[in-house]
Amino acid sequence: MHRQLVERELTSEGPTRRSAQRGGRSVTVNLAESPLSWLHSRGHLSDRQFAAGERLRADWERAQLSPGITMRWDVVRISSTGDRGLSAGERQIAAKARFDGAVSAAGPGLADVLWRVVCAGETLPDAEKAMAWPVRSGKLVLSLALDRVAEFYRLG
Repeated sequence: MHRQLVERELTSEGPTRRSAQRGGRSVTVNLAESPLSWLHSRGHLSDRQFAAGERLRADWERAQLSPGITMRWDVVRISSTGDRGLSAGERQIAAKARFDGAVSAAGPGLADVLWRVVCAGETLPDAEKAMAWPVRSGKLVLSLALDRVAEFYRLG
């Protein structure tokens, strides 16, 4: 898998886009890392399917739908594309609407595998086992779901 490692300055809000300064704390970040990158790098997903999965995951993160067990005051750092002129709350609501629309477009039987692999970051074997599917059926079902999501996002 292709890695894009960069050194980032570590602040109380998390890694910043600025390069680490001398003497400050820093962290190495892999910019190419995503839950679908393993499948894409081995040719199991097309570029269009990978892009659809990344858009879905970005909307999941923008809408802040991940479970939390305590109050979070940290800032979510995701660049907005197409949401300019909206307040932070409106961007979050728009991202949730896009996420819900994409999952609905995938269909009720495919939403589970999308959420598990794309959003929760589960591996395909773990998702297959959790849903009691036959071994190696997940790639086919995930690719069908991502094709439908790509249609929703109008990816060419």
